[in-house]
Amino acid sequence: MELGLTTFAETISSAGTGLVEHHGERLRQVVDEAVLAERVGLDIYAIGEHHRPDFAASAPAVVLAAIAARTERIRLSPAVTVLSSDDPVRVYQQFATLDLLSQGRTELLVGRGSFIESFPLFGYSLEDYEELFAEKLDLLLAIRENERMTWSGSFRPALVDQGVYPRSMQDPLPVWVGVGGTPQSVVRAGHRGLPVALAIIGGAPERFAVLADLHRRSLREAGYDPADVPLAVHAHGHVAESTDQAVEEFYPSYAAAMTRIGRERGWGPMTRPQFDAMRGPDGSLVLGDPDEVATKISRWREILGIERFMLHVSVGTMPHEQVMQSIELLGTSVAPALV
Repeated sequence: MELGLTTFAETISSAGTGLVEHHGERLRQVVDEAVLAERVGLDIYAIGEHHRPDFAASAPAVVLAAIAARTERIRLSPAVTVLSSDDPVRVYQQFATLDLLSQGRTELLVGRGSFIESFPLFGYSLEDYEELFAEKLDLLLAIRENERMTWSGSFRPALVDQGVYPRSMQDPLPVWVGVGGTPQSVVRAGHRGLPVALAIIGGAPERFAVLADLHRRSLREAGYDPADVPLAVHAHGHVAESTDQAVEEFYPSYAAAMTRIGRERGWGPMTRPQFDAMRGPDGSLVLGDPDEVATKISRWREILGIERFMLHVSVGTMPHEQVMQSIELLGTSVAPALV
């Protein structure tokens, strides 16, 4: 089973009092976190794209290129690239370039995005939310299969026998679809033979078993063997020497982040009883000492049939030193228990 990390390069203090990390400092910390992830044997490091003051990474490909220059083995990915508000030609070019620089270690995790700032920023209407992603995903997949393109659609100027360069080192460049819980997104990915990364940030994992089964069924309907198309999970959590320590370190930043985002989306504030339920055996947080974390990941593997688990530690933000300790324990203590 593959084990990795995701980050959004969060910059908000654990008390929710404002920005505590300069964007440049936070991005340099992200690079250091990825370097440590490789050193302790983790398989993949992924960076989310956002266009807000509380997240530093609006250009994941650039940050991943800095990581590529300091690593040799770990795979690199966005988490996600907001394809709906981007140009598939440029997305392919950027990540093909990263694939060449990293000598074939790049993956491309695309999605519609859970935040909407990029749509008005780049001149797109949310009324086209579904259509934008569907059209752009198909164009991206066509580009990775064809060096020269003739194509026309509704949201981008037509291509007439035009080449797209450079070409990726991997042929084809791996493309995944990030899904938050929408069945249509799972079916779309399956019918195109694409692997899926499920974001489990609330609710019991059993609820997502339906989506995992739907993905496998959609793959078979389109003539693909599910055994050849992996499934991953992304979840929030933290690893510490003891469960009490993990809770004490993670709760302040997590509660502040969820409360802040909740105000934007009409949720109530995060409370300690909610948090404690979420970190329980049936909850969505993967939190505790190495044994507890390994046990929960193993249970999710049995329930969902996943081949990859990606832990999102820096929700908030936690102090960098605590994030680094979590990464070290994930690689040295959790990973061996999952073999």
